Order: sequence, then C-alpha cells, then structure tokens
Amino acid sequence: MEEITEGVNSMNIADSHKKNRIQVSNTKKPLFFYVNLAKRYMQQHNEVELSALGMAIATVVTIAEILKNNGLAVEKKIMTSTVDMKDESRGRPIQKAKIEILLGKTENFDELMAAAAEEREAGDVEEQQS
Repeated sequence: MEEITEGVNSMNIADSHKKNRIQVSNTKKPLFFYVNLAKRYMQQHNEVELSALGMAIATVVTIAEILKNNGLAVEKKIMTSTVDMKDESRGRPIQKAKIEILLGKTENFDELMAAAAEEREAGDVEEQQS
C-alpha cells in the first residue's frame, strides 16, 4: 500500500512539471499573453494543456475558444476536479474548482500561423515605408 501512495505522489509531482502546460491566472497576465503562449506551445509540442483554478476557469475557457474559433486548435480532453487548499486569510481548508483543457493542433495550424506571420511582416514593411 505504501508503494502505491509513493507512486501516486511522485506521479503528481511529475505531472505538475509538464513542458506543455500553462497555468492560467486572471490577475497576472493579459488574456492574449496566454493565447500567444498557447500557440507557441502548440508549435513546439503539437498540443497544449491549459489549467486553472477558481475564478481563472472562465479565462481558460475563453483562451480555448479563441484558439478553436480561429481554426488553430481542437479539444482533445477536458478534465474538471476540486482541489483542497488553505484559505490564506483564515488559514482553514477550502475547496477550489479546477479545469484542465488539452488542445491539439488542427491540420491547417501551420498554414494559418505562416499566413499570420506573413501578414505581420507585410505590416512591418508598410510601417517602415510610411
């Protein structure tokens, strides 16, 4: 039984250090910082896992929807759970909702990203000429 507990504990530690996971906060960074970061992670790893707790869940859903509506991502998996935490102000245990959304690249992800890069470069040239 102890071996199982050790295995589960080490699994959780390894799980929290995934290279393609973005833990979203709705206070630290603007929305499009996360959208652009997710695009970069999908370029590097072919998929990205967006994760959030509590009030930041709405932000994660918005990020996922922006990527899907722009034809860049498809949903692979959505997981919800509750996490036991300590309330900082009162020091008592509380439960927070958690969501994890796994997104994968669409077939035309690379084409769309290349087209967006070309548009940016064309815009840069126009700005330099004026």
